[in-house]
Parts: sequence; structure tokens; C-alpha cells
Amino acid sequence: QVQLVESGGGLVQAGGSLRLSCAASGSIFSINAMGWYRQAPGKERELVATITSTGSTNYADSVKGRFTISRDNAKNTVYLQMNSLKPEDTAVYYCNAKVLAIATMYWGQGTQVTVSS
Repeated sequence: QVQLVESGGGLVQAGGSLRLSCAASGSIFSINAMGWYRQAPGKERELVATITSTGSTNYADSVKGRFTISRDNAKNTVYLQMNSLKPEDTAVYYCNAKVLAIATMYWGQGTQVTVSS
């Protein structure tokens, strides 16, 4: 089992920045990749960014150049630095951990990000 706890959401004006954190606990040795997804009202959950255990990253086109995903292995924490925020970035952001050995994805409880225009 893997437990994920997100923090760092909030309200920010367009053009501002926020940093989300996701602390992992439990069977963290089994995690192959972690990432951030988001879900806006009335829309499906979508990928924002991922980072593998080797540090490879992947971003949705809509956030490339504005968001940066990183990890601190000593703290078992993944971060999402969000710059130049836009109103369309408003959503609940979920942390995700993927364990390929058991074909399982774990989710955090979500953190609200609201960007005002």
C-alpha cells in the first residue's frame, strides 16, 4: 500500500505561482512513477506531469514551459511548481503513484487550485 498526501493548493491571481507537494508513505520502494493529474468541474481527469524513478519527466502540452515536476527522494516527496498560472488551470489536482508490479495506481485526496482572472 502507498499513501499520498497533497498540500499547497490555494487561490492565486492569473500570472502567479503555486507549488504543490505530495508526500508518499508506505511501500514507497515499489513506486515506478509519480505524477500529477487534474480535474476541472464537468471535465475528465487529465494528466499534468509525471516523473519516473529514474527522473524522466513528461508534461501535458498545456503546461509545458510553465510547470515543473521534481522529486526529493530523501523526503519521499514530489513537487509541482506551477508558474504563469492561467484561469484554465483551475482544478482539483491529484497526486498519483504507479506500481507496475501489481498494476495499481494510488491517488491522493486532491488539492484545489483556483486561478482568478
